[in-house]
Amino acid sequence: MGMSSLRQASRVLVRSRVARTLTRSTTTSAFHSTPPADPTSSADASQSLAAHYFPTEPDMPRLMTSFPGSKSVEMLNSLDKVYDTQAAYMVCDYQNSVGNYICDADQNIYLDVYAQIASIPLGYNNPVLMTVAQSPEMIDAIVNRPALGNFPSTRWEQILREGILSAAPKGLDKVWTSMTGSDANECAYKAAFMYHRAKQRGKTSGFSDLERQTTMENASPGSPDLAILSFDKAFHGRLFGSLSTTRSNPIHKLDIPAFKWPKAPFPALKYPLDQHEAENRAEEDRCLTALETILHEWESRISAVVVEPIQAEGGDNHATPYFFQQLRALTKLHGILLIVDEVQTGVAATGMFWAHEHWNLDTPPDMVTFSKKFQAAGYYYANDDLRPNLPFRQFNTWCGDPSKAIIAREIVKEIRAHDLITRTRQVGDYLYEHLAELQSRFPHLMQNLRGKDRGTFIAWDATDSQTRNTLLKDMKGAGINIGGCGAHSVRMRPGMPFVYQLSTMLDY
Repeated sequence: MGMSSLRQASRVLVRSRVARTLTRSTTTSAFHSTPPADPTSSADASQSLAAHYFPTEPDMPRLMTSFPGSKSVEMLNSLDKVYDTQAAYMVCDYQNSVGNYICDADQNIYLDVYAQIASIPLGYNNPVLMTVAQSPEMIDAIVNRPALGNFPSTRWEQILREGILSAAPKGLDKVWTSMTGSDANECAYKAAFMYHRAKQRGKTSGFSDLERQTTMENASPGSPDLAILSFDKAFHGRLFGSLSTTRSNPIHKLDIPAFKWPKAPFPALKYPLDQHEAENRAEEDRCLTALETILHEWESRISAVVVEPIQAEGGDNHATPYFFQQLRALTKLHGILLIVDEVQTGVAATGMFWAHEHWNLDTPPDMVTFSKKFQAAGYYYANDDLRPNLPFRQFNTWCGDPSKAIIAREIVKEIRAHDLITRTRQVGDYLYEHLAELQSRFPHLMQNLRGKDRGTFIAWDATDSQTRNTLLKDMKGAGINIGGCGAHSVRMRPGMPFVYQLSTMLDY
């Protein structure tokens, strides 16, 4: 297919019912109306809330230039002299961004159904977050930022309990905060290693002189030969330990030394899942058999298995609850910890606050990591033995950031106050239904639509990477920011304002 044909094909999707639905979802009068006289009815209450939230949000994308605009290009070229901009799409004007819409330096306004990188939970310039950002509590957290490991504030426990811990996955009641998703996974890996060495050593035993000596040489037994197992096409970050468990794209890993850690196959399922149950069960059993072989035969001790509920960066690859239930059973059988990486899937995107809630596990994961839409980062756990036996073993200067934990608290409150998890399920069903219609009309452009019953965590495949990349660029040219993943997939990650507004239109 030539480039002109690709662009023509892309325009079909850009002008499709889905594209119209995406923009129409933000034009509901609820977000542009004056407050109703009687706020007691549910419809009027929705209008009142909407008008309070984003009364100045545009009715639709507004394009002043082609994409990228000349001012963005100029500013990127200037910025590139002091800061690497190779991955940048455009320069953004955040002061003029609002709700679902992101504004660039040329004053083009795009409907953002990607939420940057699945990282903007409540829209741009959300008034609730703006208010808390100007509060004395936030000023104190920023101006007097504490080194939390040594000098936690008098309010730190309350901030955690009211926010991050109030949203803890079932069965997990403790948290360690960190800085990024990669850092959250790194810290979880460290916790797993220290846990297993403590079990081998015995609680009453200290470190031997040999351990103290050899660890300074990066040698065993002080620096033991332990491993974290991850899955093919997984993404867990770009720091050294997390990068060794990342398997999604060579560009992330090239030239960087890596730990020799095992990789297991992740199921390559057929979609829709409910139409290929027998084949998918056979594929998941094949992967589970291969996993168990690795657990038996790997040359070093595997301390933990890390897995994403949906492999996002690697292509939005799904597995069924059966696969994860069996995975949990295997980790329990072999005395291996299970770390669930919810950095992208967490915080309501899949129609549950945590995506692994869809699995209905008998016992919870040992650790669950988080970041992105939560703004704060870290990992949850329950077992006290996952806490290091001595200070400074799980440690850095900051050990998290109270200002981000305060934002996370407000995000949790907003999600609960407006029932955004239920709304996400409803909106996801609507989007999936109409995307399925598009796929049936244009099978040469869209294949393997996936994310049914997983909220707005929806993706599909283009025919190849060139078609996908042309579509993404043309969507921006039409005023819609949407993302890619894997070799040739397109993914949606709309924020909560989009969910709220569309659910209001659907008579939630």
